[in-house]
Amino acid sequence: MNRGALLKVVESRYARTDLPEFRPGDTVRVAYRVKEGNRSRIQNFEGIVIKVKRNGYNSSFTVRKVSYGVGVERIFPMNSPLIEKVEIVQRGRARRAKLYFIRELSEREIRRKLRADRKRIGQDQEKVKAATAQEAAQE
Repeated sequence: MNRGALLKVVESRYARTDLPEFRPGDTVRVAYRVKEGNRSRIQNFEGIVIKVKRNGYNSSFTVRKVSYGVGVERIFPMNSPLIEKVEIVQRGRARRAKLYFIRELSEREIRRKLRADRKRIGQDQEKVKAATAQEAAQE
């Protein structure tokens, strides 16, 4: 077994599969566990995904939000145990893989550039309906 295959076997034990599928342009809410002294709490970070780096176990995604007029970006490792959940707030339709150009735009221009992706929103709603129908059939 070569080194790459061996790494994949070891990393697959720690890889997360519970995160939803999202793309750059989507607005997500990340519930992240923050440790302060001897206490820990969950802090939400909501913003637009501007980059998704897919590199096996080392995958990460960057979320950008504007807080009190200042742009804040945060990089989250995909497989971090500190991420409680990732919730998709709005699906966006982006024409690029890396949305670095958003850094220079105003909120209004961003909304205009990244319109809601109605097709993917409809697909999400159909999945939810199918899941609820399946649960009702099991009961």
